[in-house]
Amino acid sequence: MDSSKPVKAVKDAVGAAAAKVAEALTSEIPGKPGSAPATVEEPTTPHEPLPPKKEQGTPDARTPTGAGTGVPAALKAQQGAYLTTSQGARLRDTDHSLKAGPRGPILMQDHHFREKITHFDHERIPERVVHARGTGAHGVFTGYGTAEGVTRAGFLAKGKETPVFVRFSTVLGSRGSADTVRDTRGFATKFYTDEGTFDLVANNIPVFFIQDAIKFPDIIHAGKPHPDREIPQAQSAHDTFWDFVSLHTEAQHHTIWNMSDRGIPRSYRTMEGFGVHTFRLVNAAGETSLVKFHWKPKLGVHSLDWEEAQIAAGVDPDFHRRDLYDAIEAGAFPEWELGIQVFPDTPEETFAGIDLLDPTKIVPEELAPVQRIGKLVLNRTPTNFFAETEQVAFHLGHLPPGIDVTNDPLLQGRLFSYVDTQLTRLGGPNYPQIPINRPHAPVNDMLRDGFHQHAVHAGVAPYRPNSLDGGNPFTTEENAFADLPVVVAEAPKVRANPVSFDDHYSQVRLFWLSMSPVEREHIIRAYTFELGKCYEQAIKERQLRCLANVDPVLCAEVAKGLGLPAPEPAVPLAEAQPSPALSQVGGAWPPDGRLIGIVVDPAAGLGDVAEVRRAVFAAGMVPLLIAPHGGEVDGTPVQRTFATARSVEFDAILLAGAPVPAPDALPARDAKAGAAGPATVDPRVLLLVEEAWRHAKAIGAWGAGETVLREAGVAGTPGVVTAGSGADALAAVQELLAAHRVWERFPATV
Repeated sequence: MDSSKPVKAVKDAVGAAAAKVAEALTSEIPGKPGSAPATVEEPTTPHEPLPPKKEQGTPDARTPTGAGTGVPAALKAQQGAYLTTSQGARLRDTDHSLKAGPRGPILMQDHHFREKITHFDHERIPERVVHARGTGAHGVFTGYGTAEGVTRAGFLAKGKETPVFVRFSTVLGSRGSADTVRDTRGFATKFYTDEGTFDLVANNIPVFFIQDAIKFPDIIHAGKPHPDREIPQAQSAHDTFWDFVSLHTEAQHHTIWNMSDRGIPRSYRTMEGFGVHTFRLVNAAGETSLVKFHWKPKLGVHSLDWEEAQIAAGVDPDFHRRDLYDAIEAGAFPEWELGIQVFPDTPEETFAGIDLLDPTKIVPEELAPVQRIGKLVLNRTPTNFFAETEQVAFHLGHLPPGIDVTNDPLLQGRLFSYVDTQLTRLGGPNYPQIPINRPHAPVNDMLRDGFHQHAVHAGVAPYRPNSLDGGNPFTTEENAFADLPVVVAEAPKVRANPVSFDDHYSQVRLFWLSMSPVEREHIIRAYTFELGKCYEQAIKERQLRCLANVDPVLCAEVAKGLGLPAPEPAVPLAEAQPSPALSQVGGAWPPDGRLIGIVVDPAAGLGDVAEVRRAVFAAGMVPLLIAPHGGEVDGTPVQRTFATARSVEFDAILLAGAPVPAPDALPARDAKAGAAGPATVDPRVLLLVEEAWRHAKAIGAWGAGETVLREAGVAGTPGVVTAGSGADALAAVQELLAAHRVWERFPATV
């Protein structure tokens, strides 16, 4: 029997279906829910499963022990045109349970019902204790070859391409929390190298709250919802968080980063990543260096306005994951460069007086420049969110030859914790065999049995030494991971930190002094808002004492907002040299993937809007038409209506018309329509413009659109441009977008 015929038949069927899908796809706007358009009537002609959407990918087809299978993606999941049981038996009905008569009880023999409901009952696994809210994407990493002097890790060689899976996440919230909360973000990358998997488990903030992993349960318990009421969710604006960080002052550095704009990224695509810890690299000659890892986004580092983040959490809790997936679907592939700060591997493990093993400290880039060693491009979204994003398991001990850990006490604890947590979440020790976790290097580990064992191991001697399996597997020195012979000093067993860990304020002050005036305003606002949410006055007063040790202006302004006196510093203010690299303001960045909202007036027609849409696409951005109603305007599809649009989803607004109030602009039907009364422009358009203006976004208008600017009272203000044509208005707005926001619209006072 030719076993290749069924495979060929499936391939042919999938290929035919894919051709039909490609022919049917006409929209250039991202967000399509399926790979083929839906039909009004339920389809009744059996056919093979449709292929994934063009931007989707799946884990490589690998055996549980890392060997490639060559199986086409379409054959790794559902197959065939007909519904079956888990064992492949076709089913004639899945809408009715087996009963003793139409009105009788369900029979115990209904195996299909039992299989279906039992699997459903167990669909959910425990969510992560931290980083539960996340999203992921596939991509490729290309080495530059510039790291060969410091590490022999093969995936960093020039031109070497390595498949990756990246998971972004928030720390505190549950899986159902919102994306845009003020929180630290995870940036975990799984490199499927041919020398073994490398997991770089990073954050978007380069320092951590604590110096020792034994304190991790404490900071997370403090940040999580209060245990009696289970509120507030995904927030640090509450008493237990500020009680802890004001008492445990080593947390102050991370806290000011969280209170800055870094705590509310505009997008995962505009977010830096940091390995936090110091790692040790070894090159081909056996020479070692200490390094810190950095991810630098191609689009620059940008954030949301705080009010904008709050609105987004309500109108689109999935704001960040939608942005990531829509950008990939639109072909605006997110890119980062991987960089390293390199330090001599000295016995003191310090650099410029900074203890490299202290995870609450950074080394300013002005002292140790970030050297680019490779590029990451995310180009495929998951095909199944649970199978990939939820089941992916990272571990800092997944290290290829050439990369090793240090004695950072937080890193040391994570080396234990990451394995330990997977045993509960993913049902036992065989979680590396889940497809998304399978290595792309040959595996012969002598590990056997356990829950969810997918490999069918051969041989009789899973031990060493053996003769019954011919001595297999063998150890080797060739290209093997080596535990570096780092000298461990003879010392008494103590529960203590080195004296160098005692400085809790100098780098907090360095961060504050490195901020631009507008960023300082945002930090003041964040501290004032968060502490204002606390109930206990004592906690507010204690945190003000901490801020007094950072900067008198910061402390005084926050105290003013809280209605409390500003205390004097308890320690001398540190002499700190600002680090311009820490500021997000300044510079120009590409507009790839930016969303441009275009307001149109159907009564006046589109005019040159079609030309503007083409120009937006050509610039690598996405135009979304906003109209009084759905459907089409002059044959062009409408993506948002006045009822569904909010300014938070757009990076800039273009006004191509001044539409009068639509029939649904009724306060009883849409609260955004405002109070009843005569209006010349739909009040929801005015709200859209007012919000965009308030959030320092670029706004452009031409023709009748200038009327909206006058009605909204924003005409002639910074970052609001008018032009004689849509093309000119777009060009002016695009120039403003390079700086992300029009911060000069709101002069800072500090």
